[in-house]
Amino acid sequence: MEYTIGEVSAKFHLPISTLRYYDKQGLLLTLKRDRSGVRRFSEETIEALRLIECLKKSGMQIKDIKEFMLWCQEGNKTISKRKQMFFRQRSHIQNEILELQKALQLIQYKCWYYEEAEKDGNEKRVKNMTLYEMPDDIKKIYQSSH
Repeated sequence: MEYTIGEVSAKFHLPISTLRYYDKQGLLLTLKRDRSGVRRFSEETIEALRLIECLKKSGMQIKDIKEFMLWCQEGNKTISKRKQMFFRQRSHIQNEILELQKALQLIQYKCWYYEEAEKDGNEKRVKNMTLYEMPDDIKKIYQSSH
């Protein structure tokens, strides 16, 4: 089955201009055009686009994605390079997740803090609260975020 650029745009919630940009950057190596020059997206191109979007969301730069796509075209001799790229990206994502979890814990603490301050009508009690006076679950969140 083949898809038009409009269908792919709707399917991936991407502007058509982004799909054209990917094509111009050489990311969609399996993209074909019909006799009129209209882009036709095959299932293989759809899979490549799915991976491109995943890698972008994971923080990989377009130039690195392009390099990966070129390695795919080179075949089996680049398997090791491609594997190493994914191992590096996995490590990057795992580090990002840890940082986001730490940020979430601080936000959770602040949500509790301001709920308490709002109940009291001021911050005095909660601001002067020692770690040992905090509820256990909040104490754990506070310690994890600091």
